[in-house]
Amino acid sequence: MTTVKTILVVEDDLSLRETVQLYIEREGLACLTASNGAEGVAQVQCFRPDLVVLDLVLPDISGFQVCQEVRTLGYFVPILILTARAEESDRVQGLIIGADDYLTKPFSAKELIARVKALIRRAYSPGYRDVRQTQGVAIDPNQRHAYLNGELLDLRGKEFDLLAQLVDRPGRAYTREQLLEHVWGLDFAGDTRVVDVYVRKLREKLELDASCPEYIQTVWGVGYRFRGTEG
Repeated sequence: MTTVKTILVVEDDLSLRETVQLYIEREGLACLTASNGAEGVAQVQCFRPDLVVLDLVLPDISGFQVCQEVRTLGYFVPILILTARAEESDRVQGLIIGADDYLTKPFSAKELIARVKALIRRAYSPGYRDVRQTQGVAIDPNQRHAYLNGELLDLRGKEFDLLAQLVDRPGRAYTREQLLEHVWGLDFAGDTRVVDVYVRKLREKLELDASCPEYIQTVWGVGYRFRGTEG
């Protein structure tokens, strides 16, 4: 038996909110609604919807802030932003902070439902978003994105791979040799000092004070670990 997907609509305009709800329910989907950003975040936490349709301009906090807060809390529900803004900078900002798609007002029922269904198909296909999240750091291996408290980190290839390896087992201490094998592979001809170089690069991007790291910790006599849940 197929489970009915639930869509959360966060929109302050009552007429538009009810119209979008009608479109969604007409397709056999369940619909929750919220009239402001704080209510929307609370609904995500309480009901865990399968997709969020999010207006960008809300009376309390912006849709950008809602999206960022949802991601910071560790929820990777697909988010479709609705907005009257057509500027490329707004679209880019929305995608950077974790939105999955963007739809500019005015829009047709057909276009909205097509976007919603496409996001649901993509998001719930096997292996689409196997996001790992701990201590405010989230790793999306499929998109090769890493986030710190909802902010996208600017990581290069092996920086991402090294962080993903450490985050995969929080609290586990890896030797430099183990990290070299996991991240660079058995055929790598360099020495273990490359691990130290990349740890330093990651700390510069992750830590408030790279000289006193909070996330990537040195385990003396062993190597490195990502901070576990016990600190």
